[in-house]
Amino acid sequence: MDLNRPWLDHYPDEIPPALAFEPKTLPAYLEETAAEFPQNTAITFFGKKLAYAALFDEARKLAAYLQGLGMKKGDRAAIMLPNCPQGVISYYGVLMAGGIVVSTNPLYTEREIEYQMNDSEAEYMITLDLLFPRVSKVKALTKLKHVIVAKVQDYLPFPKNILYPFVQRKQTKLKVQIEPSETTHLFSEIMKKPAGTMEKTEINPVEDVALLQYTGGTTGFPKGVMLTHKNIAANTIMCSAWMYNCRRGQEKVLGLLPFFHVYGMTTVMHLSVTEGYNMVLLPKFDATDTLKAIHKEKPTLFPGAPTIYIALLNHPELKKYDLSSVHSCISGSAPLPVEIQERFEKETGGKLVEGYGLSEASPVTHSNFLWGRRVKGSIGVPWPNTDAMILSVETGNQAEPGEKGELLVRGPQVMKGYWGKPEETEAVLKDGWLFTGDIGYMDEEGYFYIVDRKKDMIIAGGYNIYPREVEEILYEYDKIQEVVVAGVPDPYRGETVKAYVVPKEGVVITEEELNLFARKHLAAYKVPRIYEFRSELPKTAVGKILRRTLIEEEKEKLKNAN
Repeated sequence: MDLNRPWLDHYPDEIPPALAFEPKTLPAYLEETAAEFPQNTAITFFGKKLAYAALFDEARKLAAYLQGLGMKKGDRAAIMLPNCPQGVISYYGVLMAGGIVVSTNPLYTEREIEYQMNDSEAEYMITLDLLFPRVSKVKALTKLKHVIVAKVQDYLPFPKNILYPFVQRKQTKLKVQIEPSETTHLFSEIMKKPAGTMEKTEINPVEDVALLQYTGGTTGFPKGVMLTHKNIAANTIMCSAWMYNCRRGQEKVLGLLPFFHVYGMTTVMHLSVTEGYNMVLLPKFDATDTLKAIHKEKPTLFPGAPTIYIALLNHPELKKYDLSSVHSCISGSAPLPVEIQERFEKETGGKLVEGYGLSEASPVTHSNFLWGRRVKGSIGVPWPNTDAMILSVETGNQAEPGEKGELLVRGPQVMKGYWGKPEETEAVLKDGWLFTGDIGYMDEEGYFYIVDRKKDMIIAGGYNIYPREVEEILYEYDKIQEVVVAGVPDPYRGETVKAYVVPKEGVVITEEELNLFARKHLAAYKVPRIYEFRSELPKTAVGKILRRTLIEEEKEKLKNAN
């Protein structure tokens, strides 16, 4: 297939279209950074600092302990932690021991934990004391042999480490007592012991899997995306090249995106470790806490999601905080409304650009340029070593510029496949191309646009309607904080357009005024027929609005009504 790459004409001189990737494992990057910047702060956690030399030593200590428990090359270890120092130590410790990390969301229910442990056949888990009761209830139903339990207070500075258990008990009403045993281990006790001998495991960075990243499961059961050491390292090096004005060993990255999702893992943790940056970790998103952290810690890089930027911009005390340290932000996980981009740049004086990715690509494939030409409403252009094209829905051939179709990508960051699911792998990986399931188009200059998810397209009365287009218009209405549009069952049109709206705080919106506004800017068949006002919308851990959850709610309502 003859692929035209017009996007390369826009690359600044500082970004090479092709990068060289050394065959190195992910822990090798930590080892090199610890040698180059041993005293540089690797992690800042509520005032507590951990240097790169200490991070490397503690990861090695954990690796030796895991090997002592019986971990062999390829064994799976679940990490079910919020963003905290133990999460980073565990990640590199598991990989040093030769294991495969299974990213596990701390918000998972017992049923979800059981499913993921059985699907991955994990034998080890590292989790938080507060989550231990949930894990204990399903442990016997899985292959889990050993559970290592961490406590947040163990990496807090004095006096927060003393006060935290009391605050935690008051907030959660839980008092969890962990009794160490042959199968239950305390993270803090492991770190107190002398380091054991770590046996070096031979890892092939190109072939060997580093991570099982489970997809969101918004359309069926989650699948384990197999990402190799090379997949993740390549995407991290692309990220470094894209952010060429950043200074090695000097930047501070706000670590708000959860590390149990590959977006936070790559753009915060891997990028920081590769470049010697200081990652300022926050275990969960709270708008006030985030503003305070930016004001106090002065991070320079802030990868995020639109819902995060929206929440900060709508904070009633936004003007109290100095956000001017932030000079670079790449937004992902969902479309970035133009109005939000412009407002955030005005508040910080920095750059906020929209990017695109998916778990199956480690995750980033496209972005606008931070310091070059960018196009509003576009996801930008493919990253170095990354090819992309649009496959026409009509003809099944490569689409012409401006023609809509499915986005396909290929590059060294694309997954090895789905864990234990060869048929599902074959359905999305063909001749090196990853079929993303997203509908979009490329313009004459090589800039790409996402119109919508293939599965989210609404067909109402025979018309194809893309929810994102309707959302972009509604976001222009100044009383709206958040909005998502979905197709809901309709006996006459098949589907009809429904908008779920979160008004700005203290503001009242009526259906009539939204209807008038929408009719001025949209063709009649695209105008929402139903509006529902909510205080919040269901979201994934990285802030992606769960449109599928809303559609399932509608189907359930319809079933109950009949």
